Amino acid sequence: MHWLDTLLTAFYDAKWQVTESQAIYYREIVGNAFGLGSALFGLRRNAWAWPVGIVGNVLLFTVFLGQALGNDQGTPLYGQASRQVFFIATSVYGWWRWRRNRHAPGGAAVTPHWATRRQRTLMLPLALGAVVLCFFVFRAVGAGFPVPWWYYLADSWIFVGSILATYAMARGWVEFWLCWIAVDLVGVPELLHFRYYPSAILYAVYAAFVIWGFVVWLRISRTAPPPRLSTAAVQPAG
Repeated sequence: MHWLDTLLTAFYDAKWQVTESQAIYYREIVGNAFGLGSALFGLRRNAWAWPVGIVGNVLLFTVFLGQALGNDQGTPLYGQASRQVFFIATSVYGWWRWRRNRHAPGGAAVTPHWATRRQRTLMLPLALGAVVLCFFVFRAVGAGFPVPWWYYLADSWIFVGSILATYAMARGWVEFWLCWIAVDLVGVPELLHFRYYPSAILYAVYAAFVIWGFVVWLRISRTAPPPRLSTAAVQPAG
């Protein structure tokens, strides 16, 4: 449909030209708005958190590749872009898992709880190793762009920490909010440095929201019964 192609192309190219050399694409703003919407659904333990988040992931993937896709916004952030791909994959898993458990007591798709000691012991070394691996991969991929070494380290942590947080959210672990706080502490300065201002502002707002979400899930974890897979939960999602 020609009109649809025209509309999508216009949206893809739409931008606010802040200065002669700096532009802000509206899809960055829209993508981050979907990300915030996903977080709000996640706080309420609603399975709509996942499809809403996927829309934002697709938009932000096109944004963070920056000059690699011909955008005049800024330096490509490969960690930020790559994590959108993994977000989509993890979100499909989270959507399936939360919808499967939609018959849980109280109508919530997930019961917040802390990860076990065994799960933490497994995840933390894997995360550290993944950060180191991503550092060398991102540095090799981005060799043509003049950026400091810490950029690759920051992007590696943002990438790995975000995937870990999304997976933990799908499992209902309270720790996922703490992972997001750690990601925001690195992500906001990086985005400001490379002039991705809408994303940086949302990250800062999101940090305050994440603290609130952590308190809410922590309270629920102290009063809710231990999570269990009921007979209804194993029925195919309709």
